[in-house]
Amino acid sequence: MDSFDPGSSDSSKLDSGELQEFLQIEKQKAQLNAQIHEFNDFCWDKCMDKPGSKLDSKTENCLTNCVERFLDVSFLITNRFAQLMQKSGS
Repeated sequence: MDSFDPGSSDSSKLDSGELQEFLQIEKQKAQLNAQIHEFNDFCWDKCMDKPGSKLDSKTENCLTNCVERFLDVSFLITNRFAQLMQKSGS
């Protein structure tokens, strides 16, 4: 898809459907970034007792588990969303 250029004189480059798709993709990117920030805050608060020059094994394991669970849930939600989109498109 071509990038949206509001200053372009060729208005046929981006029709209404493409604009809606572009806006939906940008909204999804913003939501993903918000989720990543929320995840970072959650795992930091959950796992970090006091910051130091090195991570101890307990903190490292906590952060690893937190990240892995986040990724598991993200993949599950993404796959479920893709299934729903396929059903609605069929």
